[in-house]
Amino acid sequence: MILLAMIAPLLHIVAQAPNPPQDPLKAQLAKSLQDTARWLPDSVDLWIEQVTGVAALIVIGVLILYATRALRLLVIVRLIRRTKNTWDDIFVDKAFFRWISYMPPTLLCGAIVTRMPGLGAEFPTARPIVAWVHQVLTFATTITGMLAIGALVDALHEIWNRRARNRARPIKGYIGLVKIFVYVIGTVAAVAFLFDRDPTGLLAGIGAMTAVLLLVFKDTILSLVASITLTQNDMIRLGDWVEVPGAADGDVVDMALHTVKIQNFDRTISTIPTIQLVDRPFKNWRNMSQGPGRRIKRALHLDAASVRFLRDDEVARLGELDALRDYLGKKRTELAKSNEGKGDATPPLDLRRLTNLGTFRAYVLAWLKQHPRIHHGMTLMVRQLPPGPEGLPLEIYGFTDTTAWADYEAIQADLFDFLLAAVHEFDLRLFQGPTGEDVRALTAAAGR
Repeated sequence: MILLAMIAPLLHIVAQAPNPPQDPLKAQLAKSLQDTARWLPDSVDLWIEQVTGVAALIVIGVLILYATRALRLLVIVRLIRRTKNTWDDIFVDKAFFRWISYMPPTLLCGAIVTRMPGLGAEFPTARPIVAWVHQVLTFATTITGMLAIGALVDALHEIWNRRARNRARPIKGYIGLVKIFVYVIGTVAAVAFLFDRDPTGLLAGIGAMTAVLLLVFKDTILSLVASITLTQNDMIRLGDWVEVPGAADGDVVDMALHTVKIQNFDRTISTIPTIQLVDRPFKNWRNMSQGPGRRIKRALHLDAASVRFLRDDEVARLGELDALRDYLGKKRTELAKSNEGKGDATPPLDLRRLTNLGTFRAYVLAWLKQHPRIHHGMTLMVRQLPPGPEGLPLEIYGFTDTTAWADYEAIQADLFDFLLAAVHEFDLRLFQGPTGEDVRALTAAAGR
């Protein structure tokens, strides 16, 4: 038996020679070669040995996959994270190395498939099995290679965007075209390899059917492209609060190929075509919900006729407020220095004086800075907007320390409850149009 095993390669060469011997001798040599190549005893059926070989190949592939995964996580990723460079971290974040680590198992399994039990070239029944295994492995290798190229393109795009001089030259559209080309070619090639067909023929067939597909499945293709656009650009997710002007305002509860369902805050359901979310503008509140605070942007409309200069006794009275003590102290020093050398005969407009509006604006800003429910790490300001038919707007711009809707509304209401009352302490009036009660009062006064 040992001698037969030693001369098995020679017998194989003889069996495959261009001028083989007579049929009986060839059959005998082939049988001897097959008997030598068997891993299991001759009493075990060949198909059982072939099933064992395929199972062993799968086990080997899984073990190689775990080995490459461990190599990636324990060695490659750790080394990259420890480097001072940041560009190599991008390849890890974009999953480039993850997709690359999936390729060695399929490549190695494809190389050793004929060395598995019952799958050698000596067995005619193994040839279709080996061919099928090669097709599946080639399909898997092509898919992982395609995804690795896509991750590489994303990584290069991120590196491009991180350079300051390139931020004004976005290339996201070109990157999208490159990825579409890579994915289309990779998918077609993978399917062709899986079914053992020529990729060029498959591409030609797809090209011939394009016009018919565009005509018959126009809406489906548009919806598919819109769904890919929404997903690829992370424009919308399940659970997002979105606002579509004139159509919906609520949470996304379902995303299908053709439609997106939004549950409005009145519990009604709006069904929006997917393509509409790409063609028309809509507002997604996700970043607000995930952020540290929610914006307050509301104005107090003041009567411009109530704006005036403050008297000295009023400045002294307001200076006793904790929120204005430092501000008025600095202002007094600044105004005294600015008005130095000017006597009582100086016209009032030649003197610098405090106004009730400016002091109130400083008070509101100082009061908000001390408020416990205002986020102090984000933008906070009190600004004066241009006056108009509705009075002089004094806008409060800031952020609460929570994004919960009910808490946000409660905080905002508490702030303006107080400010609407505090405005009268500065002898300012709120602006509002005349009401019916005002008209009746004027009529009654005119009747007297």
